[in-house]
Amino acid sequence: MKGRAKEAGTRERTYRFRFYPTAQQAEQLSKTFGACRWVYNQGLELRNHSWEQRRISIGYAETCRALTGWRRAEETSWLREVSSAVLQQSLRHLDTAFSRFFRGGARHPKRKKKGRAKDSATYVRTGFRWFEDPECPGTGLIHLAKQAEPLNVRWSRALPAGTLPVKVTVTRDRAGRYFLLVLVKECIAPLPPAVTPTLKAVGLDLGIAHLVTLDDGSKIDHPRLLRRYRARLVSLQRQLHHKKRGSSNRNKVRLAIARLYARIRDVRKNMLDQLTTRLVRENQVLVVEDLDIAGMKRDRSGMQARRRARLNEAISDGGWGELLQQLTYKAEWYGRTLVVVNRHFPSTLRCSACHTNGGPKDLSVRVWACAMCGAEHDRDVNAAVNLREEGLRLYKLVVGALPRGKTPPSLIRAAEIEGYPAVT
Repeated sequence: MKGRAKEAGTRERTYRFRFYPTAQQAEQLSKTFGACRWVYNQGLELRNHSWEQRRISIGYAETCRALTGWRRAEETSWLREVSSAVLQQSLRHLDTAFSRFFRGGARHPKRKKKGRAKDSATYVRTGFRWFEDPECPGTGLIHLAKQAEPLNVRWSRALPAGTLPVKVTVTRDRAGRYFLLVLVKECIAPLPPAVTPTLKAVGLDLGIAHLVTLDDGSKIDHPRLLRRYRARLVSLQRQLHHKKRGSSNRNKVRLAIARLYARIRDVRKNMLDQLTTRLVRENQVLVVEDLDIAGMKRDRSGMQARRRARLNEAISDGGWGELLQQLTYKAEWYGRTLVVVNRHFPSTLRCSACHTNGGPKDLSVRVWACAMCGAEHDRDVNAAVNLREEGLRLYKLVVGALPRGKTPPSLIRAAEIEGYPAVT
C-alpha cells in the first residue's frame, strides 16, 4: 500500500467504529493483546534494568533488537503468531511514554496488568489492508495481519472518500466490546467566522451545581449520570461481593457492571460532543479557566470525608477534562480560538460591574451583592462574565501583536504570554 504525500492544510483525525469479530478473529486478537502487553512489560524491564545496573539509557532501537531475539527464542516462540509490526508499535508506545516522563509531563511508565490495562493493538500500513467500496466511498473492507477474513465493521459514517488510513487501532473494553479506531489525514474546512458588530465571544464557567454556565446567564444542567444509575450500580456491586471468585456467575456480574459503566461513559461523551460542537459553531472566541482538575479532586484538606467524596464524584461525573479537550481540538479544526485564563484570576471574587474584589466566598454562597456598587450577582454567571472580559483582553493583546494578515492562534494560554499583566 503506497502512502500519499501530505497535503497542505491536512489534519490527523480518528474515526471510531464498532466491529464484531468471529470466534477465530477474537481468539487471534486476544493473543495479540496479550503479546503487546508482554512486549511492553519486557521492554520496560529491559530499560529499567539497563539504567539501574549500568546507568545506560537505551531507546526504541535497542528494545526492537531485543524483540527479534524474543521472537526467535523457543520459550517465547508464540510471539511469532502475532504481527511483528504490532509488537514494534507497542515498543514505540513505551518509548513515547518515556519521552513524556523525561519532559516532566507524565509519571514513570508502569507495567501493564491483564484486566487492568486497556486491551489495544495498533496496526500501521504494513499490518493491514484497506479496500474501499466503490459503490459506497469511505467504507470498505479491512484485513488485519495474521487474519484470513476481513473485519465485520459497522460503518456508522463514511471516511473521507479517497483517503487511505494511516493506521488502525483495535481495542476491547471491559464490557467485551471491540472498536476500530481509524486514523486518516483529511482537510477540515474551517467554519465561517461567527462575527457580529462585535466579536462573538463566550465565557464558560464550569461548576458543580451546573455543568457549564455561560456569560449570558444560560446554564447547562449537570448530567449526574452516576446518580441516575446509582441504585443499579449498588445492586450489582453487592451481587459481585457475594459471588465466589473465579466463578462464571461472578464473571457475569462483572460484565454487567462493565456494560453499565460503558453506557454511562458513552452517554456522557455524546452529550459533551453535542455541547462543544454547538459552542464552537456559535462563537468565534471561547474563554475558559485553567483548572487543575486533578488538584481539585486531591486537595480537600479540612473537609469531611463524605462531602469530599461527593465533590470528587461530581467533578468526575461532569467530565470536565473531556469537555476542555474537545473544545481544544475543535477550536483548532474549525478556525476558532480558545482562550485559557490563568487559574489565579479572581473570576468568582471580582464584581463584573465595577471590578471590585469582593473577597473569598464559601461554595454555599450562590448569590452575593457587591459592597461597592450594590450590584447583585449570581456566582456562576458573574464568573463567566469576568472570564469573557479577561479572555477578550488577552485575545486582543495577542492578535494585536501579530503581523497583518496572520491568522489568530487556535489556543491562547495566559500562562504562556510573555509579560502577561495579571488583573486582580
